[in-house]
Amino acid sequence: MVFHPVEEAFNEAVAQGVFPGAVVLVAKGDETVFERAFGWRSLVPEKTPMQLDTIFDLASLTKPLATTSAIMLLVREKKIRLEDRVTRFFPNFGVFGKTHVTFRHLLAHCSGLPAWKPYYEDIVKGEKEGRINFVASRAAKSYVFERIHREKSIAPPGSQSLYSDLGFMLLGEVVEEISGRTLDRYCQDKIFRPAGLRSTSFVDLAQLRMRRLQPAKEMIAPTENCPWRKKVLCGEVHDDNAYAMGGVAGHAGLFSSAQEIHSLLRRLNRCLRGEDPFVPAPLVREFFTRDQTVSGSAYTLGWDTPSAENSSSGTRFSPSSIGHLGFTGTSVWWDLEKDCHVILLSNRVHPSRASDKIKTFRPHIHDLIMKALFE
Repeated sequence: MVFHPVEEAFNEAVAQGVFPGAVVLVAKGDETVFERAFGWRSLVPEKTPMQLDTIFDLASLTKPLATTSAIMLLVREKKIRLEDRVTRFFPNFGVFGKTHVTFRHLLAHCSGLPAWKPYYEDIVKGEKEGRINFVASRAAKSYVFERIHREKSIAPPGSQSLYSDLGFMLLGEVVEEISGRTLDRYCQDKIFRPAGLRSTSFVDLAQLRMRRLQPAKEMIAPTENCPWRKKVLCGEVHDDNAYAMGGVAGHAGLFSSAQEIHSLLRRLNRCLRGEDPFVPAPLVREFFTRDQTVSGSAYTLGWDTPSAENSSSGTRFSPSSIGHLGFTGTSVWWDLEKDCHVILLSNRVHPSRASDKIKTFRPHIHDLIMKALFE
């Protein structure tokens, strides 16, 4: 396998400012065949080199890796069923056309909930108006959940696909309600620790504040110089709503490294082959198959699949592939048919989100990697 063109493309991307730096891990079967770090972990306040074990703010990769995995386990334990209505656990959620929304609808992004709302603005305003330590508090998180319960549906459930952060915030609340643990604690106890993952976690900002702790910033790729937090974010979730909710949310907030994501995917792959009882193979298969609720939808339960045109996965992943992107510059693409996956982690929002050059880089690099793997 010749990966020189891949290395050249990454070095060129660093030079062109696609991102300060990146870590890529390519696996075929369970074996890592290519793993490199390129460029810089940070540019400001000082330049530091990217390392293979750098921990990244995964942004929306939280959805498939943490929240979806947690829901899988609750289904396995028969605590919930995919066809259960959300109102079974949250009776007040049924207002404004949401009575018939099920967990399947939320996972497949066809619940009718809006894509996004700037809840953090109200929380920041509340603190400015005198609610001391309201931002990143448990109370702020409860406020967000209450707002989601009262949101108006923008389409009947199951009628159209619309990628929704709100749906996954709600799924995070579902995990907490049913398990009696916070989402980060549940994921730590049930998913990350059993898989031997040491640096995969949420950063609970309320705990940091209470215990006066500091994240290990020399291990973490910083993200944006945030205009309203007035600092370069490092070890603190980039997503505004997740930050306002305290760093632990179903749609964003997970931190991890390429190697640890690889370990988690390997475990799910063993489950898929029926070699690991963590999640039964038929259940994994159901979550990894395109959901048929909305005709033509590209979503599985918790994951995305390659779209027919202009997919970030490029042109060489098979239709039976799953993947996901994160706003901070992270992505996973996993070809279930060819049994290979590509983990690409970058901090393309450091120190500013201004550039969107990663949009053209992603398909290009995935094509180069698949060519190296299979030609």
